[in-house]
Parts: sequence; C-alpha cells; structure tokens
Amino acid sequence: MKNSQIASILRELANYLEIEGENPFKIRAYKKAARVVESLGEEIEQMVKNREDLTKLPSIGKEIAAKIEEIVKTGRLQKLEELKRKIPPSLVELLSLEGLGAKKIKALYENLNITNYEELKEAALSHKIRELPGFGPKIEEKILKGLKLLKQEGFRFLYIEVEEVAKELKEYIKSFSLVDRVEVAGSFRRAKESIADLDIVVSTNSPKEVIDYFLEFKAIEEIIVAGETKGRVVLDNKLQVDLRAIKPLHFGAALHYFTGSQSHVVAIRQLALDMGLKINEYGVFKGEKIVASKSEDEVYGALNLAYIEPELRENRGEIEAAKSNRLPILIEQDDLRGDLHMHTIYSDGANSIEEMALAAKEMGYEYIAISDHYSTIALLKGLNPKKILKEFEEIDRLNSKLNISILKSLEVDILEDGSLAASDEILKRADIVVAAVHTKLRLSKKEQTKRVVRALLNRYVNILAHPMNRLIRKRDSIDIDFKEIFKVAKDNNIFLEINSQPTRLDLNDILAKEAKEMGVRFAISSDAHNIKELEFIKYGINQARRGWIEKKDVLNTLPLEELLEAIKR
Repeated sequence: MKNSQIASILRELANYLEIEGENPFKIRAYKKAARVVESLGEEIEQMVKNREDLTKLPSIGKEIAAKIEEIVKTGRLQKLEELKRKIPPSLVELLSLEGLGAKKIKALYENLNITNYEELKEAALSHKIRELPGFGPKIEEKILKGLKLLKQEGFRFLYIEVEEVAKELKEYIKSFSLVDRVEVAGSFRRAKESIADLDIVVSTNSPKEVIDYFLEFKAIEEIIVAGETKGRVVLDNKLQVDLRAIKPLHFGAALHYFTGSQSHVVAIRQLALDMGLKINEYGVFKGEKIVASKSEDEVYGALNLAYIEPELRENRGEIEAAKSNRLPILIEQDDLRGDLHMHTIYSDGANSIEEMALAAKEMGYEYIAISDHYSTIALLKGLNPKKILKEFEEIDRLNSKLNISILKSLEVDILEDGSLAASDEILKRADIVVAAVHTKLRLSKKEQTKRVVRALLNRYVNILAHPMNRLIRKRDSIDIDFKEIFKVAKDNNIFLEINSQPTRLDLNDILAKEAKEMGVRFAISSDAHNIKELEFIKYGINQARRGWIEKKDVLNTLPLEELLEAIKR
C-alpha cells in the first residue's frame, strides 16, 4: 500500500463527505492529511508495521491516524464503503466540473435526481437547473460550458496519470530476455499534457514471443489484439496500450513513426518525396533500398535534417529549423538552480519552510522562494500582514543556518480592478513578488486584460503566475489578450510563469513559444504544496521544452546574485 494510494483513499473519503454535507473542517482535515501522506519521504505502511505513532505527523489526529491504519491493514476503509452504498460514485465525479461544489451537487441530486453527466446536461438544456434555489441562469450556463469542455477533451488522461504505468510497462517488457530495446512512443514521448493511449515500440528478433509476454502483464483487463507483431490491450484503469514488436533493423524508423505527431510525420513524408525518397515505419528508402532505419538520427540525417527532439515534433516550424540548424537547445531540468513558487503551512501547504528548504536542497537547488498565498481568502484564514512578517523573520533565521538561500516571496491576488491584495508596505519587504488571478475568471476580454496589465505595472511585481488560469479537463483559460500581456511583460521586465502543477501546465506550449518569440522570459516553478510536489517541476520542464524554451530564457537558471539583478525594475 503506497503513500499515493493511501492519500487517494483519504481524498475520495473527503469528496464523499462533502456530498453528504459533513462538517467543512473535517473535510479540510482529510484533504490536508492526504497531502501530508503524499509528501512523506518514508512509507506509511512501514510506519504502521513498526507501530509508530502517526499522530506525530503534521495534521494527523487520532481519528485520521486510525483511518490510515485501517487502510494499511485491510486495503479498504469501512466508512468509505458505507458512503459508496449511499451515494452513487458518478455523483462524486460531478465535483470535477467548475462551479459545482458539494452543496450544489447534493441539491441537484435531491431535487432533480441527477447522478451523472448526461442527466446533468439534459436538465441544464431543459432549463430545470435555473429554477432551483441558489442556482439561476449563470450557473446553468457555466455547467454547460464545463460539460462542453469535458467533451472536447475526450477520454484522455493527464500525463502524470499514465507516467507510473508507462514506467512499469517499460521495465516489465525490458526484463524479458528476448527484448533488445523498448521505448514508450506517441504523445507520451512528446510529453503532451494529456494522453489518449500509450504506444510502445520494442526491438526484438522474436516478435511473437514478446507479444505473448506483453499480454501477461498483470494490469490487463481486456485483450483486443494478439497478433504476430502487434498487441493491443485495455488496462484496469481503462488506458489502451498498443505494442509493436519490430526487428532491430527497423527500430529507429518505427520509433520515429509511432512517436508522431501525425502532422510532423506527414510533413517528413512529403519532404522525403520531394527528395526522391520514401519513408515509412520500416525506414527511409531509395527505390527498394533502405538508406536509413536503425536509429532516429539516421532517419533525420538521410533527409539532411538535424535531430529533432520528440517534444518539438508538432509541425510548428521544427522541420524548417532543422534544415538550417536553427533548432533551440532545449532546457533540461539540471539547468534549474532553484524553484520560485511553493507553499508552506503558513497558507495551504503541508510542510514547514525548513522542510521545504531541506527537500529542495536534496534536489540540488541553490535557492527557493516561499510564495505563500496573500489573498482575501488567505486573510480570512489568518494569513494577515503580521503573520507574513513573522514568516519573513523565520526565513531570515533559517537563512543563517541552512546551506540553501530562501527568498521572501508572496503569491498575491490580482483584484478585480487590477490592484493587489497586499499593500506596497508588505510587497517592498519581499525579495520577489508573484502576482496571480484566482477570482473573477469570467470577466470580458477587455476587462481581464486591463486588470492584469494594471497589476503588471505595479513596480513590485516580478512574475505573473499561471497566466491562462486554466485547469486541464476542468476549466478553460481566462479570456485575455495574450499579445498585450506579453508586450507589457517584455516592456516591464515581468517574467511569465510556466506552472508545473499537472492540472495547470500554464503557460501552455503554444503560448510559451509565442511569448518567447516576442522576447519574454520565464520562471519555471513547481507551485508545490508539499515536499513531494517539488518533483512536479519536471512537468513544467516538459511544457517548456514543447514551447521551444532554452536555458537562457528562464530566470531560475541564473545564480542567485544574477537572478536578483535580473528582476530589478
């Protein structure tokens, strides 16, 4: 029983308790406990086996400790099972829609007997929802927009949701003695933010035996194709996996072909035809003769192209750049010297400043910025100016004893009129200020642009956090004139964040490339709420690479002194 599984069960319980109408403080406690469990460096299962006192962990009281022990010992949670018998699971899924909190979902269930997306859509289209107390036309419209977004996304998984199974499958297949090489291809290899299915390419001289071995993988729910060189299955998490077993001679060409994207492969095929060549998954051919096939380097070289990194293969100018050796030298995770956006127990994080700093040091960072939320909600929860100054004092104390530099920072809300939630008196005490939109997401394009521009003109602001303010599969980007934002950012030395949270990945790759072309620079940040989430930075790196971002474009690749010089306005 891994920590991530325990955390998932605690979150699921919190969701069911929300629908049931349980005390909000209890629900919040379970969610916070889930974050703590996820962030631990040691396995909870082992702690339970060793009879350690779980209540010594942050945010874990006696009740939650007992629940965790029950999960570890039995693999289930009786309270959750009871709630599942009372509340349809499809009802909890509705929590993923923007604008539908637990109270509203409960009201829809009790008044209109709505239990799933289809019933919700039917009720919204027939205007039954607006008639309920506390709803109205605007919420009905928001529900329809959310349902439309779900349909557009299709049945896709977040990158993080398939990452572990992709790794497990690769290791499983690689361990088979008849396999020479194995790679996960497709949109996963291109590091797309969401994945429809997995494509695996295997180099072997015994394709049928490899397919048979693949079909014995423990998590397979259904076998769809069991051929001589191809296997297709559906796993127990509903993810489809295709495996192609390829002779070593053709491996490079097959890997290129099945990595995609389709538009990149089509453009490469046309280029080959223009050169009197033919290209497919078996190689590059001059007549009937193979001129390249063993490696992707060979394939690109046969077409007089520099090697194109998988993240760039979207037919957005990479082929033209490869022809003239103008491809970017894409940023690597090792280029980062620090992380400029994370949260602690001072706001909604699960770990202390010192714990976050020590975890960051283990990752090889030279510095971090603690950017706890400063917003209307944070003020209500007690994060007032006095507490912020206390946090800054703690940072000073830690800087005198830890071998990592901690910057004083805030993630400050941009209010509706473009002013900031914190006063200049507070802002000027911070080393770096991160501004963010969190509320009033449905303003008109003109109003939203004016609002953000005003915030960026504040002399204390250094970084604009998650500029799109989208949530993948849940909420579209705010309506804003990005070209205007990019221009203002460039002219005022504002860095745009590439937020690494798997549900954000914001800026997206297309906007990041556009911003770079306008001369804007970036900060790649984890937005971590616990020490485990510091590792999310790799997803931001993926996104940056897809946006053609190089080391020189990123603020937190600089040594600390140069960084502090670079953010001056």
